[in-house]
Amino acid sequence: MGDTRGGCCPPMDLFRSETMQLVQLIIPMESARLTVYYLGKLGLLQFKDLNSDKSPFQRTYAGQIKKCGEMARTLRFFKEQMLKAGVSPSAKSVEETEIDVDDLEVKLAELEAELTEMNANGEKLQRSYNELVEYKIVLRKAGDFFPSAQHSATARQREMELNQMVEESIETPLLQEQGTSTDLSKQVKLGFVTGLVSRGKSMAFERILFRATRGNVFLEQVPIEAPITDPVSGEKMEKNVFMVFYSGERAKNKILKICDAFGANRYPFAEDCGKQALMISEVSGKISELKSTIDAGLLHRDHLLRTISDQFEQWNLKVKKEKSIHHTLNMLSLDVTKKCLVAEAWSPVFATKQIQDVLQRASVDSNSQVGTIFQVLHTRESPPTYFRTNKFTSAFQEIVDAYGVAKYQEANPGVYTIVTFPFLFAVMFGDWGHGICLLLATLFFIIREKKLSSQKLGDITEMTFGGRYVIMMMSLFSIYTGFIYNECFSVAFDLFPPSAYACRDLSCRDAYSIGLIKVRDTYPFGVDPAWHGTRSELPFLNSLKMKMSILLGVAQMNLGILLSYSNATFFGNSLNIWFQFIPQMIFLNSLFGYLSLLIIVKWCTGSQADLYHIMIYMFLSPTDELGDNQLFPYQKTVQLVLLLLALVSVPWMLLPKPFLLKKRHENRHQGQSYTQVQGTDDALSEAKHDSHGHGHEEFEFSEVFVHQLIHTIEFVLGAVSNTASYLRLWALSLAHSQLSIVFYEKVLLLAWGYNNMVILVVGIIIFIFATVGVLLIMETLSAFLHALRLHWVEFQNKFYEGDGYKFYPFSFILIDDEDY
Repeated sequence: MGDTRGGCCPPMDLFRSETMQLVQLIIPMESARLTVYYLGKLGLLQFKDLNSDKSPFQRTYAGQIKKCGEMARTLRFFKEQMLKAGVSPSAKSVEETEIDVDDLEVKLAELEAELTEMNANGEKLQRSYNELVEYKIVLRKAGDFFPSAQHSATARQREMELNQMVEESIETPLLQEQGTSTDLSKQVKLGFVTGLVSRGKSMAFERILFRATRGNVFLEQVPIEAPITDPVSGEKMEKNVFMVFYSGERAKNKILKICDAFGANRYPFAEDCGKQALMISEVSGKISELKSTIDAGLLHRDHLLRTISDQFEQWNLKVKKEKSIHHTLNMLSLDVTKKCLVAEAWSPVFATKQIQDVLQRASVDSNSQVGTIFQVLHTRESPPTYFRTNKFTSAFQEIVDAYGVAKYQEANPGVYTIVTFPFLFAVMFGDWGHGICLLLATLFFIIREKKLSSQKLGDITEMTFGGRYVIMMMSLFSIYTGFIYNECFSVAFDLFPPSAYACRDLSCRDAYSIGLIKVRDTYPFGVDPAWHGTRSELPFLNSLKMKMSILLGVAQMNLGILLSYSNATFFGNSLNIWFQFIPQMIFLNSLFGYLSLLIIVKWCTGSQADLYHIMIYMFLSPTDELGDNQLFPYQKTVQLVLLLLALVSVPWMLLPKPFLLKKRHENRHQGQSYTQVQGTDDALSEAKHDSHGHGHEEFEFSEVFVHQLIHTIEFVLGAVSNTASYLRLWALSLAHSQLSIVFYEKVLLLAWGYNNMVILVVGIIIFIFATVGVLLIMETLSAFLHALRLHWVEFQNKFYEGDGYKFYPFSFILIDDEDY
């Protein structure tokens, strides 16, 4: 399964994943926490959960995790309070703190209690302050309109009583008229309620008061100019000062209930003007005192939050580490003696020495009398896949992993993706002007990567920053293909003079209608600029790019099939070599490899042969003479042989492998009916039946045969469709080039032709926005997605299974807020 390499820092190898081993650790209880802590700092062990049958509450360290969870909640509370106060955690580099977890728990609890008490006191004081501010406004506003409102209410009350008495006097005996007349002289005494109500509710408030008292109230409202803070909700609101005059206790009770229902704040008010002035003076004094008290409290609270912010990141990291340590300890199995913990974990073979050193150091530092026992276990379980990447290769590896994680030690397409992905992108995006713009944008991220990596970026910016080296490679290859296409913002430059073509006459009037004539040797690099703008430009470039797309596609598909041979050789699977690799190579190259050869021969000889005709009649009439379409001697014989080989390779792929697998299974199980046999898993995995990989299961020939039939049909049809799919390189390149021409000629040159500075400036602005928005953003995304599809579907399906699982070591570097 590959070489076992030792040492501390072996050379990085992306082609095969690291050789993994399953290890067992027997850790004494007294050194368990420190051992896991040191292993977390090392970050090269992926622990298996040996307590999967237990609930989280039944595990050994459930109490410690609960304690860490409570501390994490306290820290989240601190963070919320700091955000509200505009205090950000200290940006200093987070270093390891030596504070004990129990001491940290006590300290956090004390700080939380102090901060909670300060918040409660602050809220009470703020509410009192807001009430006093409202009260002062009520005293001033109500004092302005109180005399007139009281006079109006009294007059209205007398009028209502007079009307009532007139109605009653019709039935009153004449002897009682004297008593009635004396009642009119009595002083009318009205009560009143003063307060504030939300302006949005004022109309409804007035309407309900009128209905509830049957109109026996007098309401006066005055709006407050500026919004004020409501004491209950603490929000800024627009309010009205109201005063309700009433008569009788019954009306008063109704008014008070309506005020409560509408959230109207009521305040006492004196009729006497002197008392009003005195109350305003008292309220103003209390407001100034409360303001000073609140400011002092806020200053003290701000000082406390800044003290917390200085150590917040250290405490947060400490709590997350402790929680992750105890999560890991809960995955370990408790020995029957309850004196040690047993762990099983995956680790790279090269890390053996480092792990042993860490275990020894943990035993010494914890003063344990017994050291941790480290031993390698032998298992048939599939190990996780681990590629050691750096900041350059990690983004390319993520492109592959998004399709599927490589099976343990199968060939990794990520190695080739580093070159082929940006190259295929550049074939579609080729323009060295646009490539330089992309490169400059990427260099901004690369130069400032240290600063940007420590900041929180937006989703799109973070994604772009993560793929900065992919974009850099894409831009470099785009500059290269742009020189080949000789395009810079769709303009051709004579970079390697002289041109191989010249005009037919001195006036050059027929250059773009009839054409040019060749007078010199071929242009040394890329497309000759003389083609630009001629009537032959588009047919020439279409032919060039279409044939080039086929050549690149066939080359990459052949690479994929060659990698399947590499996998079969590495895993010792001879069946896949003889009945998958060889017939696939024969079938693909008998048809499309031959087409690629014809393209190259036609380019080299300058022949006028019709390749469409050759390929179509190779199938329809293989025995007919080629005539003018013959490119080399014995071509007809070669085509017959290739056609025969392609037809033979289909049953070669389909039939032998299922029968050989069946025979291998029967030979392995012969005479072992009563023994559980190990090894059937290999045969079934070869037939893509890993999900049934148990040694005692019956071999299903029908399933294997159907699977092989599907695989054969998929490859045969895919050889045609995948080759056609690579024509997207031609289509996208053509679209990019034509869009560039449209923006250049119909925007920039058109604006230039008006000889007007304003129109020229507007044209330049439109050209810049169109180039950036359409060609540098949308076209980049489009070419990226098409290159992604070519790698995932056309390239990787030839050899890549991608059914493995990633190596996720227990590492403090990987701790994330969402996980802990």
